[in-house]
Formats: sequence, structure tokens, C-alpha cells
Amino acid sequence: MTTMMRKKPNYKRGDVVLVRFPDSNLLSTTARPGVIVQADNLQTGLSQVVVAMITSKMFRANHPSRVTILFSTPEGQQSGLLRNSVVMADNLATVTESAIDRSIGSIPMAKIDAALRHTLNL
Repeated sequence: MTTMMRKKPNYKRGDVVLVRFPDSNLLSTTARPGVIVQADNLQTGLSQVVVAMITSKMFRANHPSRVTILFSTPEGQQSGLLRNSVVMADNLATVTESAIDRSIGSIPMAKIDAALRHTLNL
């Protein structure tokens, strides 16, 4: 008897995903975009991934821990996002891979890495 195994998703740093992101109360989640920020091939043995929240609330921009993604730019088009958005490197979550619905695009990591360095004081 052959058992079909579902292929494990292969998410990479910079992938924009639709994810059930934990709310601040840690009791509920909201489906929203996020960006994978953990190292590729981290191999912790755990089926989880670190993501940064993405919001379309532009008033949250203009902070060193946040990166603006404009829909009209090539970066915005490749992101898969539907409107101007802000990557919030100061709002990170470790989620199970099963909380990720799918990848919708990708964004370059240079600005996000700088925002993460600010957030984590590295």
C-alpha cells in the first residue's frame, strides 16, 4: 500500500504569504499578509516560521522599524499586495506552517533587514 505524503511547503525569506497572524491578545488570529523573515534552511526541527506583519494602514509608516511598499512600484507589483502597505518589522510572530495559506509574492529583504536590525538593536 502506498501512502501519499503531502509535500512540505518551501517558504523562503522575503516571501509574502497569507497567514493567520496572532492578535495582540494571543487568543485569536486574523488572516492577513505577512513576510517570511527567518533564515532559509533554519532546520530547527519545528514546523514553524517567523513572519512580520504587513498592514495597509499607511499611518503606521515612517518609523525605522517599518518598511513602506508602494503598490505602483516594481517592488509593490512583485509583492502580490493589492494596495500600498507597511511591513512592520516590530510586529513579529512565530506561526506554525499550517497557519500559512499560500505565498502571493515576494519582496527584497535589504530594507526589511535594516528595519529588523533597528527593532532588535543589532
